[in-house]
Amino acid sequence: MALLGRLLRGARAGEHRSPLAANAFDVPYAIRVTSAAFDDGAAMPPSSAGKGVGDNISPPLRWEGLPPGTRQVVLVIDDVDVPLHRPLLHTVAVIEPTVLEATAGSLRPGSPGMRFLRADLGHRGYAGPRPIPGHGPHHYRFQVFAIDEPIPAVVDSVKALLVAMRGHLLARGTLTGTYER
Repeated sequence: MALLGRLLRGARAGEHRSPLAANAFDVPYAIRVTSAAFDDGAAMPPSSAGKGVGDNISPPLRWEGLPPGTRQVVLVIDDVDVPLHRPLLHTVAVIEPTVLEATAGSLRPGSPGMRFLRADLGHRGYAGPRPIPGHGPHHYRFQVFAIDEPIPAVVDSVKALLVAMRGHLLARGTLTGTYER
């Protein structure tokens, strides 16, 4: 598997191919996203790595600076270095604006104030890093978006969520963690 990773080292989706690219969702980066488990741009802890690699425990997250008028928060975790045509969405959550943090392990269905949509890996909730061995470091973006109207409960796919978000973004923030096997 490490040989495959080394062969694919140059193949990476890139931020520019994300459906959440800055040019598609052009709003100020006014939200500060932090984690007690890792600094922006630093390695994520092994406990946050995905099933079969780590414990698949979501890291603690905190977001500050939601602008007035925020009626919903959207959290998207993606891997911009996956060797695919676009970044892989690991976790997608619609969160009540009164929730200002996610404690370690809380990004899972049933957590108060959070609703999870099915992400690219076919699950709901947190799915930690599992990059191809030998592929090099992958960058995982924890993106938080402030929305000026609630996302309707009937929105149950990422595609429908992106449509519902358009024209309703107030601000965004990003924390990036890395992971390598």
